[in-house]
Amino acid sequence: MENMIVNRIVALLIGYACGLFLSGYAYSKSKKKDITKMGSGNAGTTNTFRIFGWKGGLITLIGDVSKPIVAILVTWLIFHNSSYETVRESVRLLEFYAGFGCILGHNFPFYMKFKGGKGIACTGGLVIAFCPIEVPISLGIFVLTVAITKYVSLGSILGVISFFIQTVVFGELGIINLSPQYKLEIYIVAGIIMVMAIVRHRANIGRLLNGTENKFSFSKQKDGEKEGK
Repeated sequence: MENMIVNRIVALLIGYACGLFLSGYAYSKSKKKDITKMGSGNAGTTNTFRIFGWKGGLITLIGDVSKPIVAILVTWLIFHNSSYETVRESVRLLEFYAGFGCILGHNFPFYMKFKGGKGIACTGGLVIAFCPIEVPISLGIFVLTVAITKYVSLGSILGVISFFIQTVVFGELGIINLSPQYKLEIYIVAGIIMVMAIVRHRANIGRLLNGTENKFSFSKQKDGEKEGK
């Protein structure tokens, strides 16, 4: 019997490797700038949008959403035809680990001293690839929250919380095809992803409570202008 611990590690590493490509950082370098030294210093979609406008933000969003989709696809290709029944039954679990690894790679890239993004777009890609039925509610909550409050951070936090809740609810209802022996493990990993996203937004939460959080705007931020972190 193949070692499932090894398979989990392989899936995580596949995801981590995919997550290392920071779309926002790469886009800023193509403009001979460094996104990590501009705006909030974050290499994610929101900061890239604020600095480089809708084009840079859209390219970053597509790139970051695509990473977990690629990681999950590669993991599926490697494991789905295994001759071992236990491995075939665990493919969904391994796909989830690949998505989790991608978020880790995005948030903690080793070549940037483990200072990356916040993983929201990557989590969105995980949802699209692993359980697309969750997309309408999570995306709807995000869009509605940002439209009403203009706070991307609040929309991101509520969106990722809804991802965790839906994963548990749909898993228990049998809507998500999960093997019973791995269902609890997937819930735990989903919970870790949610908590990690909230922790990554701790500075934003502080500013939200103080009423000093930056509101979303379609206008580009002036070069060199720094936000509060």
